[in-house]
Parts: sequence; C-alpha cells; structure tokens
Amino acid sequence: MREEILKKIKELEQFHQVKILYACESGSRAWGFPSPDSDYDVRFIYTRHKDTYLSITEQPDVIEPEIDDVLDLSGWDIRKGLQLFLKSNAPLYEWLQSPIVYQEVTEFKQELTGLMDKYFSPRSGCHHYLSMAYNTFTNELEGTQVKVKKYFYVLRPMLACQWILAGKGVPPMEFATLRTLITDASIQSEIDRLLEVKIKADEQTTIAPIPALHQWIAGVLDQCKEMSREIPAVKNNTAELDVLFRKYISYDF
Repeated sequence: MREEILKKIKELEQFHQVKILYACESGSRAWGFPSPDSDYDVRFIYTRHKDTYLSITEQPDVIEPEIDDVLDLSGWDIRKGLQLFLKSNAPLYEWLQSPIVYQEVTEFKQELTGLMDKYFSPRSGCHHYLSMAYNTFTNELEGTQVKVKKYFYVLRPMLACQWILAGKGVPPMEFATLRTLITDASIQSEIDRLLEVKIKADEQTTIAPIPALHQWIAGVLDQCKEMSREIPAVKNNTAELDVLFRKYISYDF
C-alpha cells in the first residue's frame, strides 16, 4: 500500500503543480490501534511555485481528492498550514509526530517540530481534545451495544487532555505513550482486552458497554473539564513562521 500512496502523491504533485513537503499517516494506523479494515488517512503540507503567491488570483488552500474505501488523502497549502500552526491546531501538531511518514523532502518538518513547544497552546489543545472526548462519550457510547473503536476515540483525546493538564506539553500522537498516564491496573487490563478485540475485528464490531470503564471515563472527563478552566491563553507573533513561509515558497522544484 505504501507504494500506491507514494504513486498517488506524485500524481497529485503533477496534476496540481505543487510540491508536497511532508506527508504522513494521521489516523488509527498512526495512533497505534488499527482494525484489519482500517483505511489509510494520509495528510500533507504542500507548496506552490513562488509566483502563484504573488498573483492577484487566489489559489485553493486545500487539496482533497475523491475519497475511496481504502485511501483518504488530503492536504493544506503551506500558508494555511502555518496559520493553523500559529493557532496551535492539534491535528497538525499530531501529524508532525506521526510514526508513519510517506514523504519528507526538506527540513520543513524538523523546523516546525523545533517550534512546537513555543507555539503550543495548552488551553487550545486541552479544549480541542476535551470536546472530542466528551462528544464521542456522550453520543457514541450509549445503548446496549457500542462500537469497540469508539472507546479509543474517547480514550485517546481524553488522555491527551490529561497529558496537557499534567504540564507535559504537546501530547504524543501514539496511544501507547498516552496510556502510561493510567495508574489503575484494572483499567489498563480493560484497555488491553479492548485492543485485542480491535486488532482482530472490523470497524463496525460492537460489544456490550463496560460499566467500570464508563464510570472511570466519566470521572476523568469531569476532572479535566474543571481543571481546563484555569489554563491561560497563549499568544505568539508570526515572525518565525513568516521566515519559514518565505523559505519554502522559494523552494526550487
């Protein structure tokens, strides 16, 4: 599949006349809990020829090819990407940590990664992850049967929020690292059992709710909500990101 993804990246570059600076896996395969039928969620940052940024004609800032059942591929123009980096966009900060990288042709990723701690907003990140966890917990984990994968769609963002509140900075992308925060052995055992099911079952597999896990999640979410109110806002200027923008729109391709 990797060769197919690399081929698709080259096709997109040629068709849209862009250079993809960084492309990675962004979903469950990168988080560390894919199902056998999980699709491939490829995300990328691209740059255009310098002259297009000096034109009065605005160019699209997103490339989103048609999604199929296996491959979901989309990317942002470098200007949009850097604007979102300035705002401490949590998904982008995850992409930069992805353990599965498909293309990296410059030092773009390393330069941005070096600025993550400075530009990361604990307040923004915590609110993002807490909202994700709450919405999934409330809307997807009710009823007599629930999808196995939805537990992880609550646990991962919830633990990312805890990571931030613990003062650890930018939360890691991989679930295995995030779950080191859990000190309750019985909860770890429940998660191990869920992982065993998920790696063998398809995306639609359901199980009966796990009361002990639900109770624990509800308690942690309430605690996170209370603590998140005290996080101060962070404001950064654009100077260093402007330098990167000018550098990579001048990149010779």
